[in-house]
Amino acid sequence: MDWLGWTLRIATLVVMLVGLFGLVVPIFPGIVVIWLAALGYGLAAGFGGAGVWVFIVLTVLMVVGATIDNILMARGAHSGGAAWYSIVAALVAGLAGTYFFPPLGGLLAAPLVLLLVEYLRRRDAHAAWKAARGYLWGCGWAFVVRFGLGVVMIALWAAFWAW
Repeated sequence: MDWLGWTLRIATLVVMLVGLFGLVVPIFPGIVVIWLAALGYGLAAGFGGAGVWVFIVLTVLMVVGATIDNILMARGAHSGGAAWYSIVAALVAGLAGTYFFPPLGGLLAAPLVLLLVEYLRRRDAHAAWKAARGYLWGCGWAFVVRFGLGVVMIALWAAFWAW
């Protein structure tokens, strides 16, 4: 391999690792960053051999990873008794919090808004806390799934396409 090929592989891996460790922030699209790095690698190095098949699998994993976190967070909150409008309010607060106070604003705003909306809806602190706890439980599982998918995506790229 020439130095340009190695440089491209190392740069792609670095971007993928940034995406992987960016998954700690729920609003950061780390799975999409990993996929974009693979797309950039494919455009630069080509999709020959197993590359096209690996990229198809990475695309499916990216779509799953980009949607599963919202599903798990919403499901956790809903199983804790939260109303759907409370969940939507929490997601909007998470986006706004991340935009105005990055990177931790969304992490704090979403569960606090869910807790507040549920308390105002029920006038029961215990029930509101149960809904917020369900949301946080869903956030934890969403992180585990997203991180696992990110590791699998990087491993597939490295093992079957780049090296």
